[in-house]
Amino acid sequence: MKTLSLLLFGLIIMITACKDPGRMADNPFYSPSSLPFEAPDFDVIKVDHFRNAFLDGMEYQLEEIEEIASNSEDPNFDNTIVAMERSGELLNRTRSVFSNLTSAHTNEQIQQLQSEFAPLFAAHSDNIRLNRDLFERVVTLYDRKDELNLDATAVKLIEDTHRNFVRSGAMLSDTEQVRMREINERISTLTTQFQENLLALTRERAVVIEDMDRLDRLSADRIAAAKEAAESRGHEGMYLLNITNTTRVPILSSLNDRELRREIWEASAYRGVGEDGGIDNRPIVLELTQLRAERAELLGYENYATFALEPQTAQSPQNVLSMLSDLIPAVVSNTESEAELIIEMMREDGIDDELQPWDWEFYAEKVRKAEYDIDESEVRPYFELNRVLKDGVFYAMNRLYGITFEERFDLPLYHPEVRTFDVFDHDGTQLGLFYADYFSRDSKRGGAWMSSFVSQSHLLGQKPVIINVLNITPPAEGEPALISFDNVTTMFHEMGHAVHGLFSDVEYPSHSGTSVPRDFVEFPSTFEEDWSIHPDVLQNYAIHHETGEQIPQDLLDRVIAARDFNQGFDTYEYLGATLVDMEWHLLSRDEIPNDVEAFENASLVKHNLDWHVVPPRYKSPYFSHIFSGGYSANYYAYIWSEILAADAFAFMRENGGLTRENGDHYRANILSRGGSEDAMSLYRQYRGGEPDVTHLVTRRGLSVD
Repeated sequence: MKTLSLLLFGLIIMITACKDPGRMADNPFYSPSSLPFEAPDFDVIKVDHFRNAFLDGMEYQLEEIEEIASNSEDPNFDNTIVAMERSGELLNRTRSVFSNLTSAHTNEQIQQLQSEFAPLFAAHSDNIRLNRDLFERVVTLYDRKDELNLDATAVKLIEDTHRNFVRSGAMLSDTEQVRMREINERISTLTTQFQENLLALTRERAVVIEDMDRLDRLSADRIAAAKEAAESRGHEGMYLLNITNTTRVPILSSLNDRELRREIWEASAYRGVGEDGGIDNRPIVLELTQLRAERAELLGYENYATFALEPQTAQSPQNVLSMLSDLIPAVVSNTESEAELIIEMMREDGIDDELQPWDWEFYAEKVRKAEYDIDESEVRPYFELNRVLKDGVFYAMNRLYGITFEERFDLPLYHPEVRTFDVFDHDGTQLGLFYADYFSRDSKRGGAWMSSFVSQSHLLGQKPVIINVLNITPPAEGEPALISFDNVTTMFHEMGHAVHGLFSDVEYPSHSGTSVPRDFVEFPSTFEEDWSIHPDVLQNYAIHHETGEQIPQDLLDRVIAARDFNQGFDTYEYLGATLVDMEWHLLSRDEIPNDVEAFENASLVKHNLDWHVVPPRYKSPYFSHIFSGGYSANYYAYIWSEILAADAFAFMRENGGLTRENGDHYRANILSRGGSEDAMSLYRQYRGGEPDVTHLVTRRGLSVD
């Protein structure tokens, strides 16, 4: 069986030559970086370095694993669990850099490597988790965990390790494990292809405009940026408008030309379906869903959703569906009320046609201006990116936690637009490093995320090196980066993930930072969003970029009040995507359909969310969260986590609001603990009780009995 378990690894050996000490000396990955906190040295890292580091890294780790598995000594916590935590140093160091580049700054070489190594990485993981000798040692410790005189964190690590082995197929028969390997390899190949296709689709579906008059109502800085974007792709004298990663495209709120709005919306909504010979992601969707269902059934689960939710705080699809179903009537009612105002505004504009999805953003902005006397062009001059970052995001983190950020300019970067900051604790000690990469570009996938180059661990003696990545439209050369309030909120959101990584204070790498259940990880990030509208914080960063004047109190009040408008629409489109995700993954292997669109429509009808004017936030052919990210059957996590975020913010507000005492209590009980304790136990310790769901309804501005 050992020969079988190493079968696929033999393919790796065939690819590479014998280990060459010379290449080790020339490759920066073979030893920890000498830069502060082992930050990657991008001045010396080349794409060619990854291959050998991957191949040797996998080989070295398998040698370490084999040594652990064949140890003649009886298994104990140190020689088995801790030894596994220490293994794979070269591979982990290399993959942390590579995975960030595949998302934030890829190229053809990186994509080729990604496609080549995705199945090899899957096979490598299986070679560890399906090692029967190793699993036998884990089982021995798991069965004796209460007799080992270990602290609670160590016991939880044993439990987590055992669960991960079992969920990977360690208890399957030899024949079943062979099939599990095949499934895992194919899934890794397909998810990689899906991600690469999405990047290509952003270019494929961009809308090029020849006549500037069609950009009526678009601000001068955005027109200049669109012109530069067109020129960069060889469209001289034209204007290029990119689609975003969601069905809704924010720029629609600023375009008076209804036909142009339709073109942009359709470019977004119908991507990935092979239209006019373009990229078709639908076959990948169907095959991935089939393979996931088969994987779950192999492991003894009714469907993939049941498998995926077992380790989450929600625990079961039924719990998620119950929560979502309870929200739907109020969300539908609120959305219909919003639509009435929008249709009324369309009629005032002389448009008697039926409301269409490409009308919503434009007329919602008009309603917002009429109802609250504000519009985006009035607000954006007060939100200059650098000031938002330093006087908004960093200021709020200082008020809550006492930390400070100091920009430095000496560290190598993977792209000139990336910025780096030292992060200092309240006592002057350095917590780690923070990287910020905010502007969109062709080499970056859509969306926003936090990641790490180095994760905190006392066992490994490592402090965190954290990065936030966004996709804000870059300004024209020489112009200030004026951003929307949605961008502001996203910056606060991702900083919530960042401090979750920066404040990590755990022993073991597997418990570090954001290594928590999917439906808990979005709680700290969503929690930080609400500080963006705290009056003290807003007044500190909402400064006019030309006059230096603070945002007028009246406008500030209107900005905050307007935040509740359109929450019906926002929640409706989110629930649509969430329920499509759940329905895909509730299918058994023999229930997979052959028509993606028909299945989506049927899922929306089933849940009374089938109004064509408000389509799902993501349709399946570009639903990256579930078909190339880690959120399959878990997209509900955002609203599930928001229950905790809204409750935690209300709890703080009731106890003094923006104070160090509140921040330190939250940091000590939530942010510093990572995955070292059960997630909901951590929340109850912090809160002193169960979360109150009514705070979510209030946060979203929904009218509900």
